[in-house]
Amino acid sequence: MRRRAFITLIGGATAWPLAARAQQPPTPLVGFLDSVSVETRRDALVAFRQGLGETGHVESHNVAIEYRWAQGQLNRLPDLAADLVRRQVAVIVVNNAAARAARGATSVTPIVFR
Repeated sequence: MRRRAFITLIGGATAWPLAARAQQPPTPLVGFLDSVSVETRRDALVAFRQGLGETGHVESHNVAIEYRWAQGQLNRLPDLAADLVRRQVAVIVVNNAAARAARGATSVTPIVFR
């Protein structure tokens, strides 16, 4: 009888960390869509990350961000927006030029203007 109790205890102890890990919520994925390049928007990107930090969200720590840059080629925006939707981002952050493409790609995912 002791052997069974011991095996049950060991089995439960090894499974508990897996169960605890499985209960943690997934890291939210944010889509960031912009009509130009990262070099052009450095200041806006710093402000965006700072704003996230002020709400307790830190990139690569408790939030993941997928960036899409059109590099000034506005005709690329619909495809970039559709890619973010396929990746099932929780929200899409856009600049004015990218807003129409994001609205055309989804009617479900929230779109935030910055």
